[in-house]
Amino acid sequence: MKRIVIKVGSAVLTQDNNIAKERMLNLVSLIAEVKKKYDVILVTSGAVAAGYSALKLDKSKQIGKKTLAAAGQPILMASYKKKFDIYNIDTAQILLTEDDFDSRKGTKMFQEIINALLENDIVPIVNENDITSTPEQLFGDNDQLSANVAYATDSDILIILSDIDGYYDKNPKEHNDAKIYKALNHIPKDALNDNFTPSNPFATGGIVTKLKAADFLLKRNKKMFLCNGFDLSTAKSFLVDDEHILGTLFTNNTKVD
Repeated sequence: MKRIVIKVGSAVLTQDNNIAKERMLNLVSLIAEVKKKYDVILVTSGAVAAGYSALKLDKSKQIGKKTLAAAGQPILMASYKKKFDIYNIDTAQILLTEDDFDSRKGTKMFQEIINALLENDIVPIVNENDITSTPEQLFGDNDQLSANVAYATDSDILIILSDIDGYYDKNPKEHNDAKIYKALNHIPKDALNDNFTPSNPFATGGIVTKLKAADFLLKRNKKMFLCNGFDLSTAKSFLVDDEHILGTLFTNNTKVD
């Protein structure tokens, strides 16, 4: 069975400083359907935002963010468990840092854990371990983490569910004539040098970190699909029906100008 990684960000998962329960349920419903066709690894954000629902701390300060993440992880996982229980799907939590990908021994260990979970029909839910780690050990955003997870687990494709429909040729908020790239086999020149532009106070990336994730995978002959996480019809069409209606596919297996 083919293996995919689905990454969902804070912009999709949270609303008004709380977990967006309906959107989370929609995501879990999609995963339940996709699991009939693929092994699924979920990379999720949302722990800091979930923690903020219990503690009103300053997330711009390191200790505040770590404390929010510590409080938010069990809230986030409990919310996922309730949703996955509806479909009788078991889950497991895996917290990773950059160091887990730098050590041959460490990487092999989490690869074997994920393999064992998938073999037992359990969905691994991965997040960055920013509670006990130092800034030097962190990716800093889950786009980079999900790309590394996709490569390390030899997944066929990374699906990033975002607050945009895909990657545009220009900023759609500033240009009405902006058009979505349907497929790309390279990242446009200088695009990786733009400033990070998160649209959610609990997000850490923006389009640039997604392009960096795509660039990482393209250089390793892996695929990435960027689409809307608020309306999951695009992801469903792509994954379940094999129809590419909207969204941007980053792949070396296409000729694109």
